[in-house]
Amino acid sequence: MYTERLYLRQFTLDDAEEYFPLVSDPRVIRYTGEEPQPSVAAAREVIAARPLRDYAVHGYGRMACIERRSGRLVGFCGLKFVEELKEVDIGYRFLPAYWGMGYATESARAIMQHGKEHLGIGRVIGLIQPENSASANVLGKLGLLYERSICLAGIDVDLYATPCDT
Repeated sequence: MYTERLYLRQFTLDDAEEYFPLVSDPRVIRYTGEEPQPSVAAAREVIAARPLRDYAVHGYGRMACIERRSGRLVGFCGLKFVEELKEVDIGYRFLPAYWGMGYATESARAIMQHGKEHLGIGRVIGLIQPENSASANVLGKLGLLYERSICLAGIDVDLYATPCDT
């Protein structure tokens, strides 16, 4: 799938080296509730356990975001089924050098449209820690509205959702 500036594709285990900063850099994982991964090998295990598993089980998952101009993996974006909530979450994460460039909004808009048109996914949620105003701004641009605060995996998060009529 292509956007104006990005190529969105499924992850492979070969992406582990470029994926590693997305699961190890404290700035990137600050609002995720995750511990930093210690190695490229650990990042490879995360790819297998998360997106690759999600593709196999649900038919969708987080996608690698490749900057078309440079060919570099700059982040990820995609839908994820959240078992605890029985809801589909839109999530995104980018390397700090690419923050503020609109890539999260651009990729998430394309992913959500694909989910609606090709996967039949109507309601999409976004889960963010209340302090993460940058992600709240992205969710707003995507049309998600604040619905409620919840505790998920021991972390307080705000749940945003697409309006019922979308």
